[in-house]
Formats: sequence, structure tokens, C-alpha cells
Amino acid sequence: MRITAKGQVTIPHPLRERYGLAPDTEVCFEATDRGVLIRPARSRAEEMDRRLAKATGSATVPLSTDEIIQLTRGDE
Repeated sequence: MRITAKGQVTIPHPLRERYGLAPDTEVCFEATDRGVLIRPARSRAEEMDRRLAKATGSATVPLSTDEIIQLTRGDE
């Protein structure tokens, strides 16, 4: 398979069917360690849900709300 001068490539029919890549499907490309991943684009809501799920539980500093307020507001 070759990439055209315009950067186009034909996705084989079995792969389009398997992954639901119908005509006019929005897709996105992601760089990975192994190459480029193409997948159907997520809606804004789906992307926000994915990012929030990834961030959930990521805070590792056990501060109370009062301690956080003190850090952000300073001594007043």
C-alpha cells in the first residue's frame, strides 16, 4: 500500500467494516511507540470523560481542603 502525493491512503474494506470506518467518519491519528494509530474520533463529551477517567485518583499529595486553600491563597 502506498501513500499518494496528497498524503492519502486507502483503508482496506475488511478493516473499515471491522472498525466502523464508514464514509464521512471523522478519524484522528495518534502517534504511538510502534507507529501511527488511526481510530474514529471521539465526541467532545467522550474525550472529556476519557481525560477525567485518566486523571481520577492521580493526585498523590494527601492535603486537606484547608491546606490547599492556604497554599493557593497564601498568608492573608
